[in-house]
Amino acid sequence: MNIKLLIGTGVCLLCSMSFRSYSATEGYLEAKNLSRANLSIAGKQAVARKMVITGVVLDENSQPIPGVGIKTASNKSTVTDSNGKFSIEAESATELISFSYLGYTTQSKAAGNGTAPLTIKMALDSGVNLDDVVIVSVGYGTLKTKEITSAVAHVGREEFRQSGSRNPLDLIQGKVAGLQISRPGGSNPNSGVSIQLRGIVTSTGNGSPLYVIDGIPGGNPDLLQQDDIASIDILKDGSGAAIYGTSANAGVILITTKKGKEGPATFDYSSYFRKEYIQKRPDFLTADEYRQKIATGELKQKDFGHSTDFFDDLINHNNFSQNHNLALTGGSKNTSYRASLNYRNLEGISRENGREEYGLRLNINQKGLNDRLNAQINLATNINKANLLGGGGWESESTKNPTLSNFNDDGTYRFDLTSTNEFARLAQQTSYRKQQTSSADAKVDLEIVTGLKASLFGSVQRNSYTDGQYRFKASEDSMENTDFPGGGYAYKGDFLEQKYAFEPTLSYENTFADSHKLTAIGGYSFRYDINEASGAENRGFINDLSHEDNLGSGAALGVGKAGMSSSKADNRLIAFFGRINYAYNNKYMAQFILRHEGSSKFGRNNRWGNFPAVSLGWNVSQEDFMKDVKFVNYLKFRAGYGVTGNAPNDNNVSRVMLGGGGKYLFPDGNYYETYGPTTNYNPDLKWETKRELNIGVDFTMFDNRLTGSLDVFNRKTKDLLDRYRSPQPPFVVERIWTNVGTISSKGIELALGFKAITTTDFSWNTNLTASTTKNVMDSYSNSQYVVNFIQKGDIQGAGDLGQAFTTYEGKEIGIFYGKRFAGFTPEGKWLFYNRKGEKVLNDQINNSRDDLNATDLAPIGNAVPKYYASWGNNFKYKNFDLSIFLRGKFDFDILNTTALSYGNKSAWSGNVLKDAFTKYSQINDTYMYSDYYLESGSFVKIDEITLGYNFNLKVKGLRNMRVYVTGQNLATITGYSGNDPDFVLDTGIGNEDNGRFLGIDTRGPYPSTRSFLVGLNVGF
Repeated sequence: MNIKLLIGTGVCLLCSMSFRSYSATEGYLEAKNLSRANLSIAGKQAVARKMVITGVVLDENSQPIPGVGIKTASNKSTVTDSNGKFSIEAESATELISFSYLGYTTQSKAAGNGTAPLTIKMALDSGVNLDDVVIVSVGYGTLKTKEITSAVAHVGREEFRQSGSRNPLDLIQGKVAGLQISRPGGSNPNSGVSIQLRGIVTSTGNGSPLYVIDGIPGGNPDLLQQDDIASIDILKDGSGAAIYGTSANAGVILITTKKGKEGPATFDYSSYFRKEYIQKRPDFLTADEYRQKIATGELKQKDFGHSTDFFDDLINHNNFSQNHNLALTGGSKNTSYRASLNYRNLEGISRENGREEYGLRLNINQKGLNDRLNAQINLATNINKANLLGGGGWESESTKNPTLSNFNDDGTYRFDLTSTNEFARLAQQTSYRKQQTSSADAKVDLEIVTGLKASLFGSVQRNSYTDGQYRFKASEDSMENTDFPGGGYAYKGDFLEQKYAFEPTLSYENTFADSHKLTAIGGYSFRYDINEASGAENRGFINDLSHEDNLGSGAALGVGKAGMSSSKADNRLIAFFGRINYAYNNKYMAQFILRHEGSSKFGRNNRWGNFPAVSLGWNVSQEDFMKDVKFVNYLKFRAGYGVTGNAPNDNNVSRVMLGGGGKYLFPDGNYYETYGPTTNYNPDLKWETKRELNIGVDFTMFDNRLTGSLDVFNRKTKDLLDRYRSPQPPFVVERIWTNVGTISSKGIELALGFKAITTTDFSWNTNLTASTTKNVMDSYSNSQYVVNFIQKGDIQGAGDLGQAFTTYEGKEIGIFYGKRFAGFTPEGKWLFYNRKGEKVLNDQINNSRDDLNATDLAPIGNAVPKYYASWGNNFKYKNFDLSIFLRGKFDFDILNTTALSYGNKSAWSGNVLKDAFTKYSQINDTYMYSDYYLESGSFVKIDEITLGYNFNLKVKGLRNMRVYVTGQNLATITGYSGNDPDFVLDTGIGNEDNGRFLGIDTRGPYPSTRSFLVGLNVGF
């Protein structure tokens, strides 16, 4: 038998005998006790025995990496599974095994004898910033930032703001270029946020991004507490958001909560305490100033002899908010868990205005079948009670004659028929909401073969609340009621919303020939939403004992004057979707998406639609010609195009719906409800469709000190949904829902981060985001439905002044349209410019909007900020940390309706602004809407400053401890004379949003507050 042997000495593992080998083609053995027969057997066993090498591949943070390409020198290959583990055959202990993954340096390691698993820790490619390999949620999966080809923004927990969030998006306000977050309700703990991403995408539909929480589409942010959130990712353009179809026209916000992890049990406790103070209030006359103006004859009012600060009487000076969160995390190799318990009590700056919450969240992860099966369960619930009575009345109280009192001389509350005693209302009424919001979701992943994984995901959400109101017998509302004077009023209503989702997927990930990485996912989505509500009200209660808990005892029920209502609605959405990601040699990447979706909200002829997307990426820094460009560490170009959609807010708008027409006497002598159509039938109604092109670049420069991204986008939404006047016949109802019109938006977004100083004891990092967007109403008519212009933005208040915006086709959205102020006559009457530039009285102005060649009205301002910017700075010195965050909006106008109504001392009979005697002193005329009341809203705000200290305590069982203090909304630099310009709505096209309108500063907004917060984080 011929055996080729290597030079050297060794030990035969098969026969346990020493031998010496020579470089000989015909095996010469110097082993006297080894026979040819034994050698033949040993040789056959050596050939037959191939070692199985197992192990795990970890990233720079010691976390497992799925999908790592593994290849032996003998051309056998595999990839790591979802837990980073692998198994592969090797020919010998010395055979080299290579490990390759996008963004990491390829590593090679000898197989070894296979008795112990290998642990491979990958290292980043030269010049790759750690931020480039952050895991980012992209919908139905994750990618590393270096693999992303669409416009995606990632905000990790370390970047969150620390001001005590009321809504999850408070944590990232100003952190994402192009994401506009407004809080028109100010610091009211029961108010929400208004969100707009990259401008306006609809005229009547939902203009807010889709929330996806831990995979739950349409997740409820009320279930989230700031300490439970791990990261927030935003799919900004259509090439990434298309995976969600008709839910994604306004973008997608993916929120990932913290999960359990292997290791000993750890406890984390965090808390904060907050106090708020009035930052700015309307500058009305004090009682003494008012009395002086009466004495000088400048005000023709009566002095009632009191001195009352009605505005201050509504303020809760003793407000105190607190938040406590306790989390438990731990687990074994196969089972991990995280549970958190939260208590939050938020008190507003307004009396009788607060929100108390209890929250519970549980995450369990279980592995099985040799780590090929992974099951995850998330449970969350939030129980809260909101006091809704306070929060309003600011306009009424500011504008009362301050020489009046809230009380009569006998100590009872003073009532009159021209205003409401808000101070008494807070004492004599109740209004609350008791709410429970819950969600449960489960996901099971099964790795069928290496790289191929099947998943099942299901979720249930339940949101229910009960509203209750009661007005005491002695309340102003009851005393002034003409039907049941002196009888109490009660209301009780219930609401239930349930959402179900079921989404099975099949995914595949593999790396071929070291250079080709393929990731694909396909799936099915089913969603079903249902909501139902009921309410009842009654009057004439003879005592205040039962409040709203015994509605039947009110007198109004017996005479048919009680109220009752109920409703129910549901809708379904079904979709098939797929996404493919391909990368070649870490340089060239492509992503393809297609979603085929149907919804019950559309007409029967257009139930289904297709939403495709494609995006490409080029890692230029990986090219050979960039090797000598030392100042560039990482450079990637991106380009993407995608189609998304938007559905109507309401259900059944394409169908004929019947509504009550009133009760009438029928021939049988009884009264019956009559019914008639309330909507027209439109079987062709379909979704709004947005087509978006995005071009972007990501870069890291100067030894990874400067990082940034720049995006340029152009989007167009077609087939806008709205109600148009319908021809009759053939239609029955005056209005019909149909698809007409186009809105376009284009803009630029910039995000920069710079590590200015990095030393052992001191560091300074600074970040900047900026964006600009232009929105145009391209068209709002077609051959069948013709609309010359649309008017939006109710000015409200006295004077019946109509609407502030008139938008013509081809013009920008948010244009204030009205009269141009030209001065006053000597008598104080308004003068305006006509189209010829002549100064004329108001009755000589042509107010027509139909003929642009005849009207004297003109564009007078723009309510949409042209530029947004924020600047954050983070300093660290030894154990101290300091963060300073500034934010601003620029180049936009605000309509100051407080000045319009209460700067006019000749038209208003109550209290007036101090400016009525200075800035507006010339007015001696009625209320008027013109550019006279438009002011620049541009501002820069010192939004947040936080100073923290990390203790290094050598205490057994104590992992970490940090204390910090935060000041929020500390100062606003602006030329605007009204309320806080930051709380003026800057989203939408002028439709009403919780009582607010684009660019219009309301007369009685919730006061702007400055808050101070003390926090503690402890880990055990």
